[in-house]
Amino acid sequence: MRFKNNTALVTGGGTGIGAAVARRIRSEGGNVALLGRRPEPLHAIAEEIGAAVVAADAADSASMKAAVVTVVETFGGLDILVANAGGHGVGPTISMSDETWDLAIRLNLNTAFVSARETLPHLIESKGNIVVLASIAGLFAGPDAAGYVTMKHGCIGLAKSLARDYGRFGVRTNTVCPGWVTTAMADEQMEFIVEKFKLKNIEEAYALVTKDVPLGRPATAEDVANAVCFLASTEAAMINGAILTVDGGAGTVDLPTLAFAEH
Repeated sequence: MRFKNNTALVTGGGTGIGAAVARRIRSEGGNVALLGRRPEPLHAIAEEIGAAVVAADAADSASMKAAVVTVVETFGGLDILVANAGGHGVGPTISMSDETWDLAIRLNLNTAFVSARETLPHLIESKGNIVVLASIAGLFAGPDAAGYVTMKHGCIGLAKSLARDYGRFGVRTNTVCPGWVTTAMADEQMEFIVEKFKLKNIEEAYALVTKDVPLGRPATAEDVANAVCFLASTEAAMINGAILTVDGGAGTVDLPTLAFAEH
């Protein structure tokens, strides 16, 4: 029971990777607070696993501050932040609108920064840790995704800064970079690829975008949750500032233009 007597706050906790992380932490004895803007999926996961729900915008300072107060009052403290909220920012630079660029900043980078800033006082007190969900798009540039790529690079920089500045206070910060992951968000992108390349189904689309990945398949949300929960546990007590890829070895080869990251 790696997370017994620990409390974790998971942003973007209602679907995909966030939900898988929440399930894993609860199954190993931890308290979990699910945070997001849409209450319906949050409540569905909370009912399934016995978690708390905090409907809030992780990119909004006042909203996040109030959410952290609620979590601490409910559970008596906070030990883990999983900064998982993210998405959007796809499109070529030459046609990307200011609105799309600003949304990419808000959903990917601001959510990580604001949630880290507002939880840090409590994580310092508990000598807890932060796991930032970035993407392999934070390590190299996929095609026509300037907003997403830039912000995921920024998430890695933020995590490195947090590791450098707050490790002295006992707070570890590490980054997980998934490749393609079979989530509802990625399924939507696969539908686009099905249409563009005249494929039969999304399974063929996943096979196409991962055909040059050494392990030959996309990750599952549970694969990513395993990495997140390792870094969040005491098993990783001396790991601070690390970047862990969950991509089947995608970063070891020159990938075709289809194989940009999902998270």
